[in-house]
Amino acid sequence: MAADRAPLEQPRPKSVRTIAYLIAGFVLHLVQFVFIVVGIAVGAATVVIWIGIPILIATTSLVRGSANLERRFVRRMLDTPLPQVERAPVEGGLLRRWRHRLVDPTTWRDLGYLLLTFPLSVVEGAVGLASIVLLPIAIWVAPWIGWTHGSLALALLGPNRTKRLEVKAQHLQASRARGVDAAEAERRRIERDLHDGVQQRLVSVAMSLGRAKNKTDPHAVRELIDEAHVDAKLAVSELRDLARGIYPAVLADRGLDAALSAQAAKSPIHVDVTVDVQPRPPAAVETIAYFVVGETLTNVAKHSGATEAGVKAWRTEDKVVVEITDNGHGGAEVRPGGGLAGLADRAATIDGVITVVSPAGGPTVIRADLPCVW
Repeated sequence: MAADRAPLEQPRPKSVRTIAYLIAGFVLHLVQFVFIVVGIAVGAATVVIWIGIPILIATTSLVRGSANLERRFVRRMLDTPLPQVERAPVEGGLLRRWRHRLVDPTTWRDLGYLLLTFPLSVVEGAVGLASIVLLPIAIWVAPWIGWTHGSLALALLGPNRTKRLEVKAQHLQASRARGVDAAEAERRRIERDLHDGVQQRLVSVAMSLGRAKNKTDPHAVRELIDEAHVDAKLAVSELRDLARGIYPAVLADRGLDAALSAQAAKSPIHVDVTVDVQPRPPAAVETIAYFVVGETLTNVAKHSGATEAGVKAWRTEDKVVVEITDNGHGGAEVRPGGGLAGLADRAATIDGVITVVSPAGGPTVIRADLPCVW
């Protein structure tokens, strides 16, 4: 489950469903290709005697219906976030509706995809059948072929460029709104911690020193000064903890590798850490990655029943990816007001995405994709 998946992001599909799609898709695409090609050829050849017009109308409807079926099929089997296309309603007679379909760019994109898919399905079907016999192909090759096919479907059957930009704008607007909410919640937390902790300590220091000024007994004065000294040290400690909660010193001084290793060392369960984020990402990305790992490891220790966990962080060209896994009983999910929802809101401040995969019985994988450019 993605807490805040970026719009129209193409994940890598599962092996079994991909193989099933490659085999079943060959049969489906063969039937679609034959009917569409025959319909276009016969309709175009007989249009001069008017018989071809109803044939072409039926073929156009077949193209649109087949494309809609393909959208559902690809979305289900290849995990492609392919929405159903929104077609504007058209009033009028049959010919008027047909003319509107012919000038609709989506119709031609549907046709292009269906015609292109058949020759690809010949190869994909062969791979699907070979995958049943050759296990390495099933594990490694088939999902990548499915991912490529899903990307093609997303390009041709997905929303047009204007719609994609609208979706992206809506996603960015929602991310910014969540970022503002997260920043406001963080401000209130800092304010509350200052009021309930440091401020009370400093008030106690001031009161102790004020009482000491009015005492004449040296022993009583010393006790009050000692009390003020203890409160002052506690106030300094709470301020240090508060500052560490905003931006940890080890993160600023030594980077993400050292900071995540320090977090893992404090965990009550064994945690393996692998970090490769060179060149060093922006401070905002490091901070979010740090708190994602810290909150997740805390939840793992408290709620998962896990005996070991792993933390991996690596950098691609334009983002930092952080993955936390554990061997617990699973069942983690993003709940409104919960810790994972808070992490998703924090990541949203830079258009980051938190993904949670936690089936019953485990294992749990929590992944943060944090862009380095925004």
